[in-house]
Amino acid sequence: MITFDRHFFRQFTPLNQLSESNLQDLISKIHIEQAAKDTPLFKRGDNDQRSIYIHRGTVLLLKANGGKDRLVGGTPASRLPLDPHTPRTCTAITEEEVSYFVVDNGYLDLLLSWEQSGESYNVADIEAEEEGDWMGNLLQSQLFQRIPPSNIQLVLTRMEPVNFDAGEVIIHQGDESDYYYYIKAGSCLVTHQAKSGKVIKLAELKAGQGFGEEAMISNNPRNATVTMQQSGSCMRLAKADFEELLKTPTLSAITFAEARQRLAEGGGQLIDVRTESEFSRFNLKGSLNIPIYLLRIRARELDSEQTIITLCDNGKRSASAAFLLNERGFHASYIDGGLIGIKQQLQQQQGK
Repeated sequence: MITFDRHFFRQFTPLNQLSESNLQDLISKIHIEQAAKDTPLFKRGDNDQRSIYIHRGTVLLLKANGGKDRLVGGTPASRLPLDPHTPRTCTAITEEEVSYFVVDNGYLDLLLSWEQSGESYNVADIEAEEEGDWMGNLLQSQLFQRIPPSNIQLVLTRMEPVNFDAGEVIIHQGDESDYYYYIKAGSCLVTHQAKSGKVIKLAELKAGQGFGEEAMISNNPRNATVTMQQSGSCMRLAKADFEELLKTPTLSAITFAEARQRLAEGGGQLIDVRTESEFSRFNLKGSLNIPIYLLRIRARELDSEQTIITLCDNGKRSASAAFLLNERGFHASYIDGGLIGIKQQLQQQQGK
């Protein structure tokens, strides 16, 4: 008898890229489902944001050109999601009773994005030598060197000081993003609570470090809790001000056509920040795979004189990657909509 535990789900891609805690989180949302013979699982052209994995049974895939494929549960091919395209490129109908499970792509992408962002939480790598010189260290960061002087003045004007006691929670996991924080004095602990209730320590932040930007860039809920370890203070910048003064001037979204033109002219390097397994299934010719969780380490391999274009499946991870590279002095843009957007654009062009 098969036990549907983490060992079972770790057979499937890209679930096998998740940490134990994140995989357990995902498993808590998954139910093994049954479908009778001749049941349609989806139709060609559907835009459902789901990944369907076949555990047992046979599914018939009907292609637009009249061709047919069969996928049988328990085979190597069934370790990948069924027709992982948006919109769907074929119609899937069960040939016999089938056992399967469904993963929400939005939540899976959130876990992958969080997990690959360097110890599962995106922090600005700004080390302050002295707590009292927080403004000088902030102004010397690569990020602030990329924004107009007028924006710098506005950032410093709109930042507000907030004092916190030891043990006080600054941001809660699951909350919507509202502020970007920069630690002026004291230290903070970053933790994540799994569905099992286990609290996992992710990082310790010191004076001179910032946090909270990733959720505002990706428009996802907070993926961790940040608690003040020692009584201290932070400077915080409201989301609207962050987007206006920091995100907009430093983060550039480009279309696939623009990216292709730059690459054709030899003026850029395409970096695919998805996981290795995602990249191996499909990738654009000429792209270099550097998963976002390795980007901090491997950024030194990139040519700072060359424009960097980042890419993922839907644009969320690549936006975070572009912002991370810009913090380090690169000139990075990301392809708006990612591979899903590219495919939709190409299909629209073919339909004209």
